[in-house]
Amino acid sequence: MAMEANEIEALIKAGLPDAVVVIEDLRGDGDHYSALVVSEAFRGKSRVQQHQIVYAALQGKMGGDLHALALQTTTPENAPDFAKG
Repeated sequence: MAMEANEIEALIKAGLPDAVVVIEDLRGDGDHYSALVVSEAFRGKSRVQQHQIVYAALQGKMGGDLHALALQTTTPENAPDFAKG
């Protein structure tokens, strides 16, 4: 079962309350998304650690309900203008 973009955003924000989350449905099929996640929680963390934080927030949906997620993470000062809180 495919996930809606707003469900993905809600899960990420539940795990990272300060996050700015920008989701894009890459194919229009509800199965392939990209996500830009901006959070202070990423400060001092490696990219792998940042992604692990997001995957943990997704509560096991990755690879099941959520087939593919191209993930980009950053801290607020490095975020593109459109993604600044």
